[in-house]
Amino acid sequence: MSVAITPPKFKLAFLGPKFWPVWISMSLLYIVTWLPFPVIRVLGRGAGVLLGALAKSRVKVARKNISLCFPNLSQAEQDKLVKDNLYRAGMGLFETAMGWWWPDWRVRKHGEVEGLEHAKAVLAQHKGVFGMALHNMNLEFACRVLGLSYPSVAFYRKHNNPLMDYLQYRGRARSNKYMIHKRNARALLAALDEGELCLYLPDQDYGRNQSIFVPFYGVKETATTTATLMFIRRTDSIPLMVTSQYTDTGYKVKFYPPLMALKELDDEAGLTLLNAKIETIIDEQPDSYLWMHKRFKTRPDPEAPSLYKD
Repeated sequence: MSVAITPPKFKLAFLGPKFWPVWISMSLLYIVTWLPFPVIRVLGRGAGVLLGALAKSRVKVARKNISLCFPNLSQAEQDKLVKDNLYRAGMGLFETAMGWWWPDWRVRKHGEVEGLEHAKAVLAQHKGVFGMALHNMNLEFACRVLGLSYPSVAFYRKHNNPLMDYLQYRGRARSNKYMIHKRNARALLAALDEGELCLYLPDQDYGRNQSIFVPFYGVKETATTTATLMFIRRTDSIPLMVTSQYTDTGYKVKFYPPLMALKELDDEAGLTLLNAKIETIIDEQPDSYLWMHKRFKTRPDPEAPSLYKD
């Protein structure tokens, strides 16, 4: 267990005026989490409207991503998808707080896990589960839902604000078995070899290093990290996809059957297959996805103009 992140400790300095804005905002957020769930959803929609007004650059990124990925949608359909995605983003603020602070009984009431038998079948073989998750807006709460059924091991990115880091770690520790530093690849390899259920996010632009360019939706050359295949090849784990989705009553964590082909294919074929699978899963609920990330920022030609340039 030495690979686990050392929990940040509470400091008396956290009580000083410097951190009062954090305490006030977090206290208000905590109070909101105790409201009825339908009321929280209404507030989430309002937060999405506010986000659309204040984060215009991010909305612009989402519009560009959606236009690149769904060129067959009409302009009205694309606009609606952007609007729905903003609502999901606004709700994400409250979902984070719900994941950190809701009691177990309330998480169970509004959360479910589908397809966990795929992961359990792998674990029964004393093999690790390499769960490739998507950057969906509700991922924070989904991890809490999953943790009540089967605690997992996940990467952890330290928050720049030490008080927020303290709160964030403890919130996430309620759902994870333990967490490892996001740059500690050896720790993830070790967890997989120890037969743990591990979560990894392969679906963002991590830069040119250790990436190759394969298709993703309408962009034929999308920087896609090869680290995903490295984890699969260097362990006896079984790769499968997992995602988080909205339901009428709350949320669903959904596991898919193993993608055994990823253990045999070369980089280009393997990552092409992976991106195609990610597309299929996104298509099930496209408004849930993190379209505000510059997924196509890195281009094959470093001198080529950005796809996000006016």
